[in-house]
Amino acid sequence: MKKGATIRDVAAAAGVSVATVSKYMNGTQRFTPAVEARLKEAVEQLGYRSNPLARSMITGRTHTIGLAILDIRNPHFTNIVKGANRVALQHDYTLLLVDTEESQEREKTLIESLAQRVDGMIVSSRMPDESVQWLLDLGKPVVLFGRSARFSISSVGTDSCLAGYMLANHLVKLGHKRIAYLGFGRSRWNDERIRGIRNCLDEHGLPLDIHETESPSAPAGERACSGLMLGPKRPDAVICYNDLIALGFIKEARELGFSLPHDVSVAGFDNVPYGEYASPALTSVDFQSEKMGELAMTKLINELHGKSEEGAGYSMLDPHLVVRESTVRRGVAEPADDASGADARTRKKASPTQT
Repeated sequence: MKKGATIRDVAAAAGVSVATVSKYMNGTQRFTPAVEARLKEAVEQLGYRSNPLARSMITGRTHTIGLAILDIRNPHFTNIVKGANRVALQHDYTLLLVDTEESQEREKTLIESLAQRVDGMIVSSRMPDESVQWLLDLGKPVVLFGRSARFSISSVGTDSCLAGYMLANHLVKLGHKRIAYLGFGRSRWNDERIRGIRNCLDEHGLPLDIHETESPSAPAGERACSGLMLGPKRPDAVICYNDLIALGFIKEARELGFSLPHDVSVAGFDNVPYGEYASPALTSVDFQSEKMGELAMTKLINELHGKSEEGAGYSMLDPHLVVRESTVRRGVAEPADDASGADARTRKKASPTQT
């Protein structure tokens, strides 16, 4: 087996010292165009590759960025990863991913371990705002998803209060009067969504019936469905904390014998990709997940490059309402299973309305 080229081989081929090769490869010093041209040629001809571990020991940088998310199975977070990774690759950074699996017990240990391997971190967490200080104490630049009211920390988010208002307003305009919210109380955004929904309903003198799920997942939505739909205060519309809960709710409601959306309209948050392919296709609020990942990564890289003033603080993306077939005007008759139902099945086909 042919032995790989060493740094000494490159130095000999380029006619420079080993220290010069090291500084050139690590980017810690510039040289004359002639010297850099010789170094580049020697590196390419010999196929030399520097050792990342050795380079990090010299520079103190790993050129790796950590991203901690709550659940990789949730397409909202998958889209965040896609956006963040796209920007990382553009700047020659490697992304190191940690999935905390919605476990607050494991979250701190996993993030502390991640901090030892990266130059900076982007973190999505369920931790209460008063617990954010330990992230800063890790000594690494951090960008947080969701605004911290108590600490000066770069962050990215969306207006959950406005998003809740938009969905409630959409349902009120369709004639719904018995609106329920199926939430996830451990989320730092849950109260904001409730506030937006309640603000809208208060303007119209309508009540809000609030229910809880044990996790932000489709199975949790399934389990919660019968309690709402078979209970004494059956809603004519349900707003779910996220699309996964909404999709699980829709599945169980159909199995219970309800016709959707004619018996109950259902909506969620996140606009996950396969919500469009559900039956009925899901009305949702788009939080621009990929753009959120891109913006968070841009903020962190700016900070790593000494440009912390660029995009510092909290950046908020606008939510967009995407209307599909899971929400319908009250009193609209259920389409028949004949030619007359064809128009109903094709209306608003994959053409979301954004406001």
